[in-house]
Parts: sequence; C-alpha cells; structure tokens
Amino acid sequence: MRFLAELASRAETVAGHGALDVESAALPAALREMPDDAVIALLEEASALIGCAERLRVAVAGVIAERSAAPHGGLAGTLGHRSPVTLVQEITGGSRGEASRTVRVGAALLEGPPADPDAGPEAGPGDGAVAPPFVWHRGLRDAMLCGTVTAAQHDAIRRGLGDPRDCAGAAEVWAIAAQQLTEEAPGMPVEELAKRARAVRDVLDPVGAEERFAPRFAGRGFRTWTDADGVHHARIDFDDEAYAWVQSITDAALRPRRGGPRFMTDAERTQADDLVNDPRTNEQLTYDLMMDILRAGALASTEDVFGARQPGVRLVVVKDAVGPRDPFGRLLAVGHVEDGGDAVPGSVLDRALCDTGSVVVTVDGCGNPLDVGREQRLFSGKQRMALAVRDGGCLWPGCDRPPSYCEAHHADHWAEDHGRTDIDRGVLLCRFHHLLLHNQGWKISREGAGPFVLHPPRGRAGDRQGRAAEDTVLRSKSPVRWAWDPPPDRGGWRAA
Repeated sequence: MRFLAELASRAETVAGHGALDVESAALPAALREMPDDAVIALLEEASALIGCAERLRVAVAGVIAERSAAPHGGLAGTLGHRSPVTLVQEITGGSRGEASRTVRVGAALLEGPPADPDAGPEAGPGDGAVAPPFVWHRGLRDAMLCGTVTAAQHDAIRRGLGDPRDCAGAAEVWAIAAQQLTEEAPGMPVEELAKRARAVRDVLDPVGAEERFAPRFAGRGFRTWTDADGVHHARIDFDDEAYAWVQSITDAALRPRRGGPRFMTDAERTQADDLVNDPRTNEQLTYDLMMDILRAGALASTEDVFGARQPGVRLVVVKDAVGPRDPFGRLLAVGHVEDGGDAVPGSVLDRALCDTGSVVVTVDGCGNPLDVGREQRLFSGKQRMALAVRDGGCLWPGCDRPPSYCEAHHADHWAEDHGRTDIDRGVLLCRFHHLLLHNQGWKISREGAGPFVLHPPRGRAGDRQGRAAEDTVLRSKSPVRWAWDPPPDRGGWRAA
C-alpha cells in the first residue's frame, strides 16, 4: 500500500468512531462513555495512525539533517539553528532527547542506496555495473519504513548493536542479528529490546566488550562534599561489576518491599512483613543499609545485616563460547549478570573464577536442565539457578522483573494436575504475575519440548469486539538464549 493511502486509511478508521464527533474540550468525557472494547480498539487504531505519521516525521527529519550538513549554509543554519536537532525540537515541541532520536533514526534511513520496490529479491547490478555498498541495517530500515517497528524500536536495535568491526563477514553477521531482533521487536518493551541488542553485540564482539568496559572502570570514583548549609553529600561513579554488587545488596534487603518473593518459612515471612510495614522510605532504608554494611566490615557478620537473604552476583557464561586469550592474556569471552543481563568482559570472568569458582548448568537443545521428579514440592536452589539461566526473569510478556524477583511456577499444578517439580515444567514469574495467574484463571502449558504458552482466562475470550483472546508464546529473556535458540534456519550464524 502506498504511504498516503495507508495514512488516509488509518485516519478514516479512527474517524469512524462517531462518539468522537465532539468539541475537543469534550473528548475526555466522550471517551468515558465508550465501552471497554471500543476504548482498547481506539487506542490500537490511534497508535497505528501515530506510527504512520511518525514514519513521515522521522523521514523528513532525516532529510533536514542531510540538508543541514554544511556549516552555517545548511538548512538548519539558514533558519538560525545551530543543528538540525534544535530545528526539529522547535517544530515538534518535544524534548531534546526526542528530537535527537528523531534526527538520528531519520539519518539512518538515508544511509546506503534507496530501496527499489520494483526490484525482485535477487535483483543485482547489471553487466559492468558496480554493486552498491552493503548496508547491514537495511532490513531494519525497511522494517521501520513499512511500519513493522517503531522509531524507538529502530533506535534501540541500531544503537544497541552499534557498528560492526571492520573485518571480513562482520557486516553480514550484524545484518542477521538485526533481522532477528526486528522479528522479536513486536510486543517487546523498548528497554528490553535495547538490552537484548547490547547482549547480542557483546556476544558477537567480545574484544569490543572489553574495550567498552575499560573506560567505565577507569571512570570509577567516590567523592564527598559539604554544601553551604552543612549538609554532607556523596557521589559514586560505578564500574559495571561494582554496580551489580551494590544492586544485589539492595535487592537482597528490599526485595519483599519492591514486590519480590515473600519467602516460605514463618520467620522469613514475618521479616518480610515487617519490612513492608516499615515507615521509612526506600531511600532511607537504602541509606541505613549502606551504613550497616560499612559497620559490618569491621564489627558484624553478614548474617547480622542481611539475615537469610545474603547478596551475591552470579555471572552466566556459555562454556563452549569461551575463546582464547588476547595478547594481554585477557580471556576472549563475554558473561552476563544473571539479574538484568548486563555484559561483563573476560577479565571480570577470570577474576570471578579465581575468587569464587563456577557451577556448571548443563542444558539440552531446548535449554532444559535437570529433572527432580515429584519427590519434592518446591524447586531446589540449583533448579532455580537453572531457571534463571534459561528464562532470564519473569516470562510474562512485557515484564522486566529479573530472576531474583521471581518465583518458580509449576506449569502443571502440584495438586490439581499431579505436576512434577521438573525444570522443563517450571517457569519463572514475578510475584505480581504469579498471583495474577492463579487468581484470575490464566494458565501456562507446554507440549513436550515446545515453547511455554500463556492462555488467557477462557471466560473472557470474547471481551474485545467479539475476538477470541489469543494465546501467547512465552519467550526467554536470558542474554545467552542464543546458545540453544539460534535464529531459524541459521544454525551456523555464530561461525559466520
């Protein structure tokens, strides 16, 4: 469909809601009178219209950036603007960050030769013609122009992957990664998509991961000062590993208050309830915790500060992906923090192996580790570790809760379905979604070694304009998912 025809069609669909034929000031009141299914449908239709207009705005911003390249004499300069970003910001009325992204995505759309809609998939240069340069993100660009991904999703993938190294075959591998991320983008939060793109980049480029880690480590610092009113302040600039440790410490202490598991024993449940009911703010609790940690360094044991939930940072690395060492003796491998999936380079892995050792989690071709059977009701600590490696956090679509904030759910209920406490029948869910599933009639099923599938409450199957509620395939959020789930029909892509 041609662009103007699509834009007109989207606008016509929204205009078909007669309830919106009111003065602008009366719009909120009119929406309040609409039924639930009409409100949801209208949001979907309005989003599609906005997405269509967004493609136009981004493409126009790219052309403005291209015409503003000449200093002073460029388009932005002739209109009195220092850069195309400030010009776009003035016209759109948005933030500088939004204008920067619009210009950045628009400029990326113009890189390389323009797409020829009349050319077939095998079209190439004619006899004697010079082949156009290979643009690794052309598929991503085309997905943006066709409306498959939004500008925010395009930016997350493009910036997350970065540019490939200047070596043979790298651009082609980046193109495969971009295509896979493009296919995963629909329904995935932009933050999660950006994290996934960075994880893929670090797997493809372990040398670059070390180079990116180095300046952040060199920039670490701790500074204190006292202002004019005598109030004492501090600022910490973390390196990646230290930040993961501090995050683990605060998570271990405040997890029940932030919606994490409430634990199982009476003593732990009482401790969690006391924390939830504590009158202090989270910031005050964090401050008091940090002061306790400083005192614990000389005066107390870790049990005095943390009780049963001691903190720790697990690093996950694919064993077979550990490569050789560079000329400086650094391990050419990339690991990922279990909570959040942030990448750490081989030098950090080396030190962790020396300090704490390792635990091997063996998985099959579908990512499923060991079975325990029905002898025990609850998943063991090692099983939960394996679930964290396989699932990467709460599997509920759109949820960003990390493994440490999750509970293990039996896909086959223990009593009702005679469920087994096996890894291949369990999934990670955060406390909110675990309770939602049990209390609202949702179910999770799995056929053999296939994917886990989320089934909505069947009593609500026709709530939205008579359409049946759709089942949803649950996707792992693990940063090392590629180890057992390579892109379809591309089993050798990692060796490319």
